Amino acid sequence: MELELDADQEELRDAVRAVLARECPVALAREVVEKGVRPDALWATMTELGWPALTVPEVDGGLGLGFVEAAVVAEELGRALAPGPLLPTATQFLPAVRETGTPEQRRRLLGAVAAGELTGSLAIAEETGSYDPADVAAAAVPDGDGLRITGRKRSVVEGDAVDELVVVVRLAGTVGDAGVTAVVVPVADVEVEPVRSLDASRRFANVTFEALRVEPERVLGPPGSAATALRRAVEEAAVALALETVGTCQTIFDVTLEYAKQREQFGVPIGSFQAVKHKFADMMVALERARATGYFAALTIAEDDPRRASATSVAKAAAGDCQRLLAKEGIQLHGGIGYTWEHDMHLYVKRVKAAEPLFGGAAWHRARIADRLGL
Repeated sequence: MELELDADQEELRDAVRAVLARECPVALAREVVEKGVRPDALWATMTELGWPALTVPEVDGGLGLGFVEAAVVAEELGRALAPGPLLPTATQFLPAVRETGTPEQRRRLLGAVAAGELTGSLAIAEETGSYDPADVAAAAVPDGDGLRITGRKRSVVEGDAVDELVVVVRLAGTVGDAGVTAVVVPVADVEVEPVRSLDASRRFANVTFEALRVEPERVLGPPGSAATALRRAVEEAAVALALETVGTCQTIFDVTLEYAKQREQFGVPIGSFQAVKHKFADMMVALERARATGYFAALTIAEDDPRRASATSVAKAAAGDCQRLLAKEGIQLHGGIGYTWEHDMHLYVKRVKAAEPLFGGAAWHRARIADRLGL
């Protein structure tokens, strides 16, 4: 397993970073937070450059790149604090449709994603906060050749700003993996409740559906058979979020390091103090650990390695540990200015804090590892 990016992947990283540096300064995230500005111009640029098509299979109208490339883009989106629907569309909606849909459904839905005509997200978590398909309670009952679904989903990323949702439900009267079904529903057809989140640079929503009819062409694959496929999709979503967190933590590190080089105390930069150097060393170790485990997990997914489930949990737990340390030290090392609204540090800290529980926090994933080890 090759753990270094190849030349094409490095070129992709550099190109995405350059575009985001130009089109997505931190001032854009601040406008989204303070004024509720929609990042439509940024999305238009992304679609013009073909970013939604990057990991759509060629047979479905995309460029056919792999999950490592998706991970590279996710890290750069986190580094730039990029708002908008690209991350949930490319790393939640897309894998859910690809893993569960029929060839015709994939061509129709993913072709529209590749063309920049459709955005989407994945609605799976409910009141328990679990992202395991076996824990889903939202019910589906047969209605002619379609289904009627009833339930409520929480913390859907960009849930009120995308076009379509993959909603995970279960056939009435089933438990566990049996009966788990994925359906695609338009956001316009569900009751959407925007959530006021800690991270106002990203939209969240709770969605409710009451006896909503789903036509047969919108039921992804055979009803009741989606649990295993959805777990694979959730793994992609979790690793992408882990690496987005790594990207944001990298910016926290860079901004804090630059401040430590400039801020003087007792006539010298505070970065020259041994205690401060120790903090930066600890931050760097946590950052590199999270990045290494994140890309290892991305590779296991790209190569469909049997270790992918465990690697995903390790990566998401490492990202949670990283954000916990980097967010604390990023604020503390800035001193009083780090607590102010005018400084950008709070924007980065809020992004990583709000992302931590999505698709399972560090504690949830450690419990999954323990279960897999039989502990």
